[in-house]
Amino acid sequence: MSFLNHFNSIEDTRSHINQKHNLLDIIFLTVVAIVSGAEGWKDIKQFGDSKLAWLRKFRAFENGIPVDDTIARIISSLEPEALLSCFIAWVNEVREKNNQSVIAFDGKTLRHSFDGYRKTAIHSVSAYAVDQGLVLAQCKSKSKKNEVATVLELIELLELEGNIVTADAMHCLKKTAKAVEKKGGDYALQVKDNQSKLNKEIKAYFHKERRDNAEFVKQCAYETIDHGHGRIEQRTYTQLPVTDWLEQRQGWAKLNSIIEVVRERTVGEETSKETAYYISSLPVEPEKAAKAIRKHWGIENSAHWVLDMTFKEDESRIRRGDAPENMATFRRFAMNLARLSPIKDSMKGKLKQAAWSDEVRESLIFG
Repeated sequence: MSFLNHFNSIEDTRSHINQKHNLLDIIFLTVVAIVSGAEGWKDIKQFGDSKLAWLRKFRAFENGIPVDDTIARIISSLEPEALLSCFIAWVNEVREKNNQSVIAFDGKTLRHSFDGYRKTAIHSVSAYAVDQGLVLAQCKSKSKKNEVATVLELIELLELEGNIVTADAMHCLKKTAKAVEKKGGDYALQVKDNQSKLNKEIKAYFHKERRDNAEFVKQCAYETIDHGHGRIEQRTYTQLPVTDWLEQRQGWAKLNSIIEVVRERTVGEETSKETAYYISSLPVEPEKAAKAIRKHWGIENSAHWVLDMTFKEDESRIRRGDAPENMATFRRFAMNLARLSPIKDSMKGKLKQAAWSDEVRESLIFG
């Protein structure tokens, strides 16, 4: 039961008189219940009552399953930073057995995590290994405005060597590039108006190169075309090496290339077109750069969407103490376990199978 061993370091902050139920028992119960589709404290309690004999195959549960309010109190008492450290340690162990990846950073708001006194819902930032489909870490941010500081904290915690970090324009900052470079990673960061001088200079450089070196620019381009649902999407990625002409290159760690992405969408008779620009530490390999940029949106489609639609995270009204943040970590833990399973089914289907079958649940939890 190696995954549970990573939680051994968590300190039980409850007084001795309140330790009727073993902390690791309750952590195990919570993770397994979420893997089986549980959404709240009542669900976890009911799952525990119905599957107590199965749970006792792995943990003692000497005093049975606590009431839902006790489960809530125990989970809310966990120190979020300690729980995150355990989660990251487990993920790093898993990643050693897999190939390296594009790591996408993005924020997400837990919309119903506010209470009558706190008007702002919890905003968290996740790091997502797109190729492996694994959430590597998630951490609460004080607000969306503080997301940059949270991403820098996660960069410091994660193993990034050989990986490509992607993030939206908010994180197109010299300190972000420097932090990634320091950890041995590469980056592809979108440039917008928060770097207005850089943005204008990149546009001007592409215009200049198309005028002076049209054939070279064509050689540095990679194109994709997607069809579906009455829509045609054509994307052209052009990646050029950084030269001395670009004065705004100064101060950016390991800045090797700039990338232009032209997206053209046709729906029926209507065609729309948009252009975005990126800076990157990657050498000029347009296909590789294109895949990194395209994969960034995997965190929205394969992580955030699944958390909301399958794990019902956006509907969760868990609000007690640190419980919203801790339950967010447990949901990501459960999602990773399900993703790692070789069972051929959707995420929702795997959770249903885990709820119905002790054998499937055991397979998801222990591999």
